[in-house]
Amino acid sequence: MSLYKRGNTWWVRFSTPSGQQIRRSAQTANKQLAQEFHDRLKADYWRQSKIGDKPRRKWEEAVERWLLEKRGEKSSLDDDISHLRFVHSHFYGRYLDKIDRDSIDKVSTARLANHVSNATVNRMLEVIRAILRRAWLEWEWLERIPHVRMMAEPKRRVRWLNQEEVNRLLSELPNHLASMVKFTLATGLRETNVARLTWSQIDMDRRCAWIHADQSKTRKAIPVPLNDDAIALLNQLHGNHLNWVFTYKGNPVLRANNHAWRKALSRAGIENFRWHDLRHTWASWHVQQGTPLHVLQELGGWSSMEMVQRYAHLSVGHLAEYADSLASNLGNSTNLAHKGKQLENES
Repeated sequence: MSLYKRGNTWWVRFSTPSGQQIRRSAQTANKQLAQEFHDRLKADYWRQSKIGDKPRRKWEEAVERWLLEKRGEKSSLDDDISHLRFVHSHFYGRYLDKIDRDSIDKVSTARLANHVSNATVNRMLEVIRAILRRAWLEWEWLERIPHVRMMAEPKRRVRWLNQEEVNRLLSELPNHLASMVKFTLATGLRETNVARLTWSQIDMDRRCAWIHADQSKTRKAIPVPLNDDAIALLNQLHGNHLNWVFTYKGNPVLRANNHAWRKALSRAGIENFRWHDLRHTWASWHVQQGTPLHVLQELGGWSSMEMVQRYAHLSVGHLAEYADSLASNLGNSTNLAHKGKQLENES
């Protein structure tokens, strides 16, 4: 029997030309619609077997495979899943080859109606694009994919502190948070990596630490050279706890961006500053001191040079000689003009 019921829902059942047994819900209580679904599905399998057509895949199949392949590879997967929950209501049950630019734009419009920023919409669009690209290039489920048009985002200025502001902030922080700030400014590590740092990740003799691949945002191990400031700080903290480097009342500090941090910022008169901006401060100081961008990329564990380019404008040392040469030319031009004026008056 090719049609049968489970509860109020019709299901289809048939054998493909290759002998594969297909059982699938028609997702309807209407027998006529279920029969149409059965006929269309059976015809698709026949074309795949006899003509060589590629099987048509649905959005949820692609999502399931993408999440499976990304598990353990991407640290921001929870954020992606949150975006996919919204997309699910628009694309569930839709064949991938029916997802076009117009349907993607409709999802963007619907997301904006929830009063989110363009940046939030773009993060959602990036997930959609990543899934479609993998279905096209790697799984070969699609012959082509639509262009995913991103929304305009304002360019955010890199927020960083100067030394005087850092000193003000440190004077307002409790000791355990001040230590974490100093270590962040010495190493550029992210909040989670500092908060969860253990003594087993540190080699004081070799003056280095390391972030394991499963602790890294890019899922790649990060070597961390320790400068004199970091070594001095670790010497002060050594012996406070057997396992954890940074503790408060004997317990690890799992979250540094807390109430005490925000109150200290307020007392120090520092506005519009997040804990992650300490990493921006570290990178900005490096560039201003002449650290090449490709070296900074390796020190900071960034996966692409694009992430480092945001600090490029802070490095002007390599342009100084060209600026000086123009000043010399302008000086010569001024002198020549002055001499020409003198000759004109004398004549």
